[in-house]
Amino acid sequence: MLIDCPYCGARGNEEFVYRGDATVRRPALDAAATEVSEAWMDYLYWRANPAGPHRELWYHATGCRAWLIVTRHVTTHEIISVEAAMRAQIG
Repeated sequence: MLIDCPYCGARGNEEFVYRGDATVRRPALDAAATEVSEAWMDYLYWRANPAGPHRELWYHATGCRAWLIVTRHVTTHEIISVEAAMRAQIG
């Protein structure tokens, strides 16, 4: 699988480290809450298992060390798009 890094060009996926789902959002902090809320439980432990295109966070560990948002079809491994995480609209 080749990932087209916006800074280094197309590279093999062995240069990258998968860091998880790029669509997960941290819940707002609630200073008054003393117990773990359902929103936090969902954030920490539940993840979707999509069968189509999915936005993922990748780190170019042996290259430019950039954080990337990779949109990848998880059943075919087709890379649909790659963008720098700093510039990406996450969510």
